[in-house]
Amino acid sequence: MIHLIVALTASEFWSKIFVFDRYGELVQLLSQSILAGAVLGVIGGFVGMFVMMRDHAFAVHGIAEMSFAGAALFLLLGFDVVTGSLVGSIASAILIGLLGVKRSESNSVIGALMPFGLGLGILFLSMYEGRANNKFSLLTGQIVSVDDSQLLEMIIGAVIVVAALTLVWRPLTFASLDPEVARAKGVPLRALSLLFMVILGIAVALSVQVVGSLLVLALLITPSAAALQVTSSPLKALIFSVLFAEISMVGGMLLALAGSLPISPYVTTISFIIYVLCRIVAGVRGRHSASGRGETQPQKIAA
Repeated sequence: MIHLIVALTASEFWSKIFVFDRYGELVQLLSQSILAGAVLGVIGGFVGMFVMMRDHAFAVHGIAEMSFAGAALFLLLGFDVVTGSLVGSIASAILIGLLGVKRSESNSVIGALMPFGLGLGILFLSMYEGRANNKFSLLTGQIVSVDDSQLLEMIIGAVIVVAALTLVWRPLTFASLDPEVARAKGVPLRALSLLFMVILGIAVALSVQVVGSLLVLALLITPSAAALQVTSSPLKALIFSVLFAEISMVGGMLLALAGSLPISPYVTTISFIIYVLCRIVAGVRGRHSASGRGETQPQKIAA
């Protein structure tokens, strides 16, 4: 009897995660949403590299909370949620960029913004009397039918983000890896910090509408963190970061079409699995490297 109950429970569980009825029709119907996810993968891969270099994972979470507050406010007022998300993200990004050039200052500003933004978002959602699904999607994301104008907005946002990061690649990398030397060389740290925070704000706002404000780290942090585990080359790390973000984003969306759950559990699970595999690869390489040094060392001593 117990085995039967367990089997039925497992069957119900998997039926919620994977239901491939009319899967081909759903893929065709939401093809633009999948393409939008691919665009977000490019954004996440590019921006995530600088987030890791600048140790700004905390900033992503802080901006996401304010993005959530802006989206919730615009949802309450009946305006476009994506616009509200952009307003909240960019406003918080500018504030962090202006007040927190140094890492310690940045963390203090973000630590103050996070609970404020989350509190505002919860307040606005509690006042909203519309569909409960709209509230839930702001936190955990959902697959929506992206129309031509929304897809165009995402593509334009991706072009802006990638072009801006390409233009400031060298000075921003210098300022991220060695800020004190960069300051001595005359690199405008405050201007670069502000520019990057605005770029990060745009990336967060575009990502929140798909993966939700609580789980945006899976797109803007985890793929880049995984890429840095398997290579030290900046160019290779960028390529791997974009690749991992695409696999997580598009793969998660394709799996979400086969189930009744929000998209975020699929995206975060794939992203985390990639990170774990990269950690394993890095560990194996480290052991091989250590054993190689151990084998060659006696030869040098004997010589």
